[in-house]
Amino acid sequence: MQKAHRIRKNGQFRYVYRKGKSAARPLMALAYVKSGRLQAGFSVSKKVGKAVIRNRVKRRMRECFRLLMPQLKNGLYVFTARLPAAEATYQELESDMRKLLIRQNLFREAK
Repeated sequence: MQKAHRIRKNGQFRYVYRKGKSAARPLMALAYVKSGRLQAGFSVSKKVGKAVIRNRVKRRMRECFRLLMPQLKNGLYVFTARLPAAEATYQELESDMRKLLIRQNLFREAK
């Protein structure tokens, strides 16, 4: 995922948490705010595991999101990993992410 599509500043994360709509699944939670551009942030707590595990979870979540980006509506997305994400496979993370996005109706309508 390109750096231009990432949320990095703490203020942006706080804005999405404060103003956004949220939904949760066993492996992750999603907060979303409408915006003119498509950007995403990924948060993994130290409770999930040590740095190697947290970075692996973030890499997998970023890749799941990158593949879904062309189908998504513009907005600011923040995904927060939950404890079971440390043992989850890539396919399980992708499934949870897709279900969250469907629940929030964030896929563009097919033409």
